Amino acid sequence: MLDRRPSHDDLVDHLVRSTALQRGEAARVVLDVLAYFDETTEEYVRRRHRELQSGGAVNVEIFERIAAELPHRAVAPPELSLRQLRRIVYG
Repeated sequence: MLDRRPSHDDLVDHLVRSTALQRGEAARVVLDVLAYFDETTEEYVRRRHRELQSGGAVNVEIFERIAAELPHRAVAPPELSLRQLRRIVYG
C-alpha cells in the first residue's frame, strides 16, 4: 500500500542545508509546524485559554488577548466576539 501523506523532503533538505539541524531534527520541526498550523480556531482558543490561565491570567485578560491574537494567525478566522470565545471554551 502506498503512503499517501505529502512528503516535505524538500523543506527538510532546506532546513538541513540552512541550519545546524540534523535530518531527524529538521523533520520533527516540520511536523511540529504543520501540526501547529493544522489547529482549528476552536482548538487554538481552548489551548491558549489553558496556557494563559495556567500562567495566572484571568478570563477578562485571557479573552481580550486571544481576540487580539487571532487576526495574526497564518489563516485568520473571522473576527470572534469575546462572548463567542467564551462559548468555545465553556460551551
